[in-house]
Amino acid sequence: METEVVAQLIRAGLPGAEVQVTGDGAHFEAIVVSDAFEGLSLIKRERLVMETVREQLASGELHALSIKARTPAQQAGVKLE
Repeated sequence: METEVVAQLIRAGLPGAEVQVTGDGAHFEAIVVSDAFEGLSLIKRERLVMETVREQLASGELHALSIKARTPAQQAGVKLE
């Protein structure tokens, strides 16, 4: 699986999100910035992101995804890595 495919899946599940994905084809890291995260705990934010790639995880197409989920306010002044 390619990083852009993972990013597209996340964007499709979280419209309007700013998404950056890096990885090696099996293990990925996603930085996701979305208004949808406002008022949610880190666990709930991660669950929202994981839900966007649930099918790929279940099929084994996507092995691992590390997530940094931030609100736009949290991201302000923080450059995407």
